[in-house]
Amino acid sequence: MGGYKLATYDAGQGPRAGIIAGEMIVDAAEATGRAGYATVLGILEDWDRADGLLSDAAGKATTGRKLADVKLLAPLPRPVDIYCAGANYKDHAAEMTAAGGPPWQDPHDLGLKAWHFIKASSAVVGPDATVAVPPLCKKLDWEVELVTVIGRRARNLTLDNALGCVAGYTVGNDLSARDLGRRPPLPESAPFYMDWTGHKSFEGSCPLGPWIIPAADIADVQKLGLKLWVNGVLKQDSNTEYMIYTLAEQIVQLSSRATLQPGDLVMTGTPAGVGAGRNEFLKSGDVVKAWVEGIGDLTTVIG
Repeated sequence: MGGYKLATYDAGQGPRAGIIAGEMIVDAAEATGRAGYATVLGILEDWDRADGLLSDAAGKATTGRKLADVKLLAPLPRPVDIYCAGANYKDHAAEMTAAGGPPWQDPHDLGLKAWHFIKASSAVVGPDATVAVPPLCKKLDWEVELVTVIGRRARNLTLDNALGCVAGYTVGNDLSARDLGRRPPLPESAPFYMDWTGHKSFEGSCPLGPWIIPAADIADVQKLGLKLWVNGVLKQDSNTEYMIYTLAEQIVQLSSRATLQPGDLVMTGTPAGVGAGRNEFLKSGDVVKAWVEGIGDLTTVIG
């Protein structure tokens, strides 16, 4: 179906799911007559029916709030699980090698599958959020990402049907505290050397938004531009065609390990241009804008 944007907005008495049609937003539950659609998670849990109902409601909407007058929140304020692809762009893998990482080799040639880490759902913040630099962090980095929103339970999928569980897409910024990901003085060979919570799951480390675009409105998920600016200066400029593992490959691998649930997110990796590749990092007062083609802009202020 598609033809609308799905958002969460501040209704004055708590967050509500909204349908964006043009420059107007209408309450999803009121517009469809379904109380369970008061939240985006409730909508995703009924996605097979919800997509058509939301599309019809958007087409018939004549009254609502002006979008410019509404505060948008993260489209899914508390996702179920957040799976994040690591080192999933060829250009990003090459720049991290140049910055001192191990030599890059296509993992397909090594017989490897896509790998993911998990980010805490409590790390999610919405558009225009202010995110504090974590204590003791001197190397706060940016990472624009295409974020996939799961809308159907899925297990043991194949490449042919993997994208069938996808409800839509949004924009993410996988903020990373590069210098909090290791635990000196432990040696690199120590089993507890890495600290993924400090590195990736600190408060505010997962800006999402501004809305969800239904999957039906994205013609080819592997042909989307991605860009990111810091204080108006372009830092990342790439395309999802440069993913090492396609979205379908990622979903196949994830669904072989766990049952994907409505409300899960898959952050699909970031391209070249991160701060670690140039020894340049975020500081208080910086403004970061992430963009994904066909979806929109996501702005974050570093506090």
